[in-house]
Amino acid sequence: MKFSIIINHYRTPEVLRNCLNSVKEDLKEVGFDWEIIVTDSATIEKTEEMMKEEFSDVIFIPAKDNIGFGKSINIALKRAKGEYLFIINADIVMDEKGVIENMLKFMEEHKEIGMLGPKLWNINNTWQQSCFRFYNPMTVIYRRTPLGKTPFGKKDIDEFLMKDIFDKGEVTEPIPVDWLMGSAMMVRRSDLEKVGGFDERYFMYFEDVDWARRFWENGLKVIYYPKVTMYHHHFQSSKKSSLWQSMFNKYARIHVQSAIKYFKKFGLKKVRYGV
Repeated sequence: MKFSIIINHYRTPEVLRNCLNSVKEDLKEVGFDWEIIVTDSATIEKTEEMMKEEFSDVIFIPAKDNIGFGKSINIALKRAKGEYLFIINADIVMDEKGVIENMLKFMEEHKEIGMLGPKLWNINNTWQQSCFRFYNPMTVIYRRTPLGKTPFGKKDIDEFLMKDIFDKGEVTEPIPVDWLMGSAMMVRRSDLEKVGGFDERYFMYFEDVDWARRFWENGLKVIYYPKVTMYHHHFQSSKKSSLWQSMFNKYARIHVQSAIKYFKKFGLKKVRYGV
């Protein structure tokens, strides 16, 4: 099989319906065989009924508990048959025709690319940043405390956000980046066998950072590809401005815990592979 699209979902069946309909519309007239796999954490009855009644041709893998992003995707990766794999969150919507075929063709033409990510839009038609430079330990602290407003904190965050690239104007050509947000990533089966799947020690956050770093370390490029666009209804539940809020917000605590795991694994030295 040529292509597998893997959709990660958690308890938002209406959002998943929109995603599936847009994906199936985009794949309707492509010249290759494909499959869609939905992995569903903490499955609810409404989702099961919708999948059975409206999307019986989609492979649906429910889970009783919320098993985390990495583990959920790994289950689908083991099940998938495609030579190419496109991993997206259920809050992704494709409103342009041919975006998947465009990305697939670009990867076929560039064997050195291991991971490819599209340009993303917020639902209010503003650009959503989906590529970044690698963290250093202080970046996590700067982004979650008032220290980020200091001159040295602002400089560090600006570098992380690649402002020297994106503040110059709209990026229209593919560029190598350190890592891509896990909401939309296309990879190749043969490269996956070399790099391995997601590290399941991360329940949430940093698994995409970790994965991109392992692609780079295996000699495979990670590319931001702005020639195709998709919408992403992204909810930043973990971002807080004060230290007190960062300590007691559930998602912020998970983010910090994942950061600790990441730096224990890779060390504290800052690296850069992208622009």
